[in-house]
Amino acid sequence: MPRPEQPTPEEPTTVDSTRLEHASETATGGTDRQGSLRLVLILGALSAFGPLSLDMYLPGLPQLAADFHTSDSAAQLTLTSCLIGLSLGQLLAGPLADRWGRRRPLLIGLAAYAAASVLCALAPSVTALTGLRMVQGLAGGAGIVISRAVVSDLYQGVAAARFFSLLMLVNGSAPILAPLFGGQLLRITDWRGVFVALSVIGCALTAAATLGLRETLPPTERRAGGLGDTLRTMGTLLRDRAFVGYALSGGFALAAMFAYISGSSFVLQSVYGLSAQTFSLVFGANALGIVALGQLNTVLLRRFTVETLLRAGLALSAAGGLGLLASVHFGWGLPGVLAGLFVLVSSIGLIGPNGTARAMDGHAGRRGAASALVGLLQYGAGGLAAPLVGLGGSGTALPMAVVAASFAVAGVLTYALLVRQRA
Repeated sequence: MPRPEQPTPEEPTTVDSTRLEHASETATGGTDRQGSLRLVLILGALSAFGPLSLDMYLPGLPQLAADFHTSDSAAQLTLTSCLIGLSLGQLLAGPLADRWGRRRPLLIGLAAYAAASVLCALAPSVTALTGLRMVQGLAGGAGIVISRAVVSDLYQGVAAARFFSLLMLVNGSAPILAPLFGGQLLRITDWRGVFVALSVIGCALTAAATLGLRETLPPTERRAGGLGDTLRTMGTLLRDRAFVGYALSGGFALAAMFAYISGSSFVLQSVYGLSAQTFSLVFGANALGIVALGQLNTVLLRRFTVETLLRAGLALSAAGGLGLLASVHFGWGLPGVLAGLFVLVSSIGLIGPNGTARAMDGHAGRRGAASALVGLLQYGAGGLAAPLVGLGGSGTALPMAVVAASFAVAGVLTYALLVRQRA
């Protein structure tokens, strides 16, 4: 299937300005700048469900393993199950959002997320927690997939890339604040209290979306088909080589970051001796790199194409992953490890907005399904990374470094084979 022409940086495009005004209205009406800011904040928070669900309890993973008298790899499986849930939840909610509109599946998912978080706090065993984390991820996936679909309802091309970059001011702050908040919570409670906090956040986002987000998909543009129509739509998208290339290359880059997410609490605390609070600061500094590059992306889009910046982001990811591996292998110590991790993680600030914008372009009438497949490929790849790090054993940073470097390089190769050769 041919891809639409890449818009030039000087010609950002929007889908429909009347939809933007409608989506920006509050429950009491109004289309002013305050309403547009509210839209950015709500969509950014919704797209942050992944880092919120994964990162806030990272400082408590060693404590969780000790409480349940289980291994580090078993504790890391709670991350894997949440990643799988986030992936499958997007696959479910995306087509439903094309059929029912954006609001109804979103509000159901948000309410279910808040309830599942409470159940996670009450989990009697690591096995029960692993299952409940999948349920929590299934519910949280609705916020991620529908936030992308709403942006694609309103924007395309360079304008979409800029808006996704703007959202990084909000969702990029989640990896900074989540482990910091989690680390501070662990001063006064245990890991169970972190899940109570996640439930409160879910309730707050349910209220915010109810009051501040209007429908962006008109009834006339909704798909009326059932399961068969959904499967045909998915098949069409999966046969689009460039779509798969954009989604999967970004997914491999995210998988490299998920290798860091799943292994860093054990590596940096157990191997390099950082405290939970210091680990939270390091984790937040890396996430700050995502925000910084995401905002730099909006400036660079005035001079460079979305495609060029995506390639630069993938190259940075591979450089960071290989630098991390070299630091661990040659024994360059904590400074070398932290430098490699910073480059690896920061690259998402370029890969995320540009890769998502290119993958979502040109799919009118099936943006929810397209968003679902982007999420499935990205979070599915991330779900592979976490157990691979755990299977490598504890007491060394090498498994995390090998997995992160391998996925980062795979992102570059996937783009080269599926996208660049097609161009």
